[in-house]
Amino acid sequence: MNGRETTAHRLVGVDMARGLALLGMMGVHIVPAVGDDGQTTAIYLLASGRASALFAVLAGVGLALASGGARPPTGRALHGAWAATASRALLLVAVGLVIGSLDSGVAVILVYYGLLFLLALPFLGLPATVLLPLGALWAVAMPILSHAIRLDAPLSSGGNIAPESFADPAQMLWQLTLTGYYPVLPWMAYMLVGLGIGRLALAATPVVIRLLIGGASLAVGTYLVSWIWLETGGLERLTAAGTGMHPFSRPFDDAGELLNTSFYGTTPTTSGWWLMVASQHTATPFDLLHTIGSSAAVLGVMLLLARRFSTALYPLGAIGSMTFTLYTLHVILLASLLPRTVEHALLVHVAVAFIIAVPWRRSIGRGPLEALAARIAASARAAVAGARR
Repeated sequence: MNGRETTAHRLVGVDMARGLALLGMMGVHIVPAVGDDGQTTAIYLLASGRASALFAVLAGVGLALASGGARPPTGRALHGAWAATASRALLLVAVGLVIGSLDSGVAVILVYYGLLFLLALPFLGLPATVLLPLGALWAVAMPILSHAIRLDAPLSSGGNIAPESFADPAQMLWQLTLTGYYPVLPWMAYMLVGLGIGRLALAATPVVIRLLIGGASLAVGTYLVSWIWLETGGLERLTAAGTGMHPFSRPFDDAGELLNTSFYGTTPTTSGWWLMVASQHTATPFDLLHTIGSSAAVLGVMLLLARRFSTALYPLGAIGSMTFTLYTLHVILLASLLPRTVEHALLVHVAVAFIIAVPWRRSIGRGPLEALAARIAASARAAVAGARR
């Protein structure tokens, strides 16, 4: 296999992972957390928290691949990468503000996503040997700092970031960075690790296998440690501490039930012991490390599958090549023509994604919003290059 084929399969594998992340997010948006039988639904068990984390980790991988791959950019190339990334971030924020104002029932990720891109700028020139340890340290330290900052502090106002949010910039920044559904400061761990993964030699099979095994081990290990702690007295500690004014209110009688419940982005601050849970959307060290591990493992699997089954899995890669467009369309449809109350709503949304993505990818290439982002990024890069001659 020559280098060009290996690179193509690497890109297809990343797209396949993106496609899986988008389908997982669609499932969480549409399928109820609890089924008619009172049990947590299978899609929610598999995808809640993990799909959005995979989305964020792959954002870092994509930025790394777009800015030199295993060779971090320097000099003029780094300046161009800064300009291109910042321009993409502003487009993400603009689209996120628009669809965030719709009555879709979705916690829209795009504004948070755009801010993650902006915060990634100082790290674009770093190698994997720095980024991966830094991401791991960030995943442990930032949740502890967040917990300390949020003690006795006001809660988020909730809801999506929309144009009207600018009426209270301080509250908007508080929600974006620490108390929202995707709090950017702890979530930077995903971006840093993603950048680090993207700086690895992902065309090399041993690297991909280590990514898969290491990621799976991290995901299983962190979840088990949290579960064992809950089963050996941790649950009683949390029950005694209570949840305070935190929006999480679902009762929990055992460790499994607690670990399969979403906390809307943060944990209660009634006790530091809350940082031990690996529950979805808690942004605790255990949640971040668990979902970083699951994201790395999924990417590893997709990279391996792309080498042998790229043709069979082309539709999944097609969806992943235009997640910006399809995610935006998905939110718009939920707020208009295809609400979650439509019969077989998830199947319909997934079918729409495949029907659009496969022929579009074959005949046109980039999705509409992806093409716009690429055009804006290229213009920004060229402007910087011209200004520095």
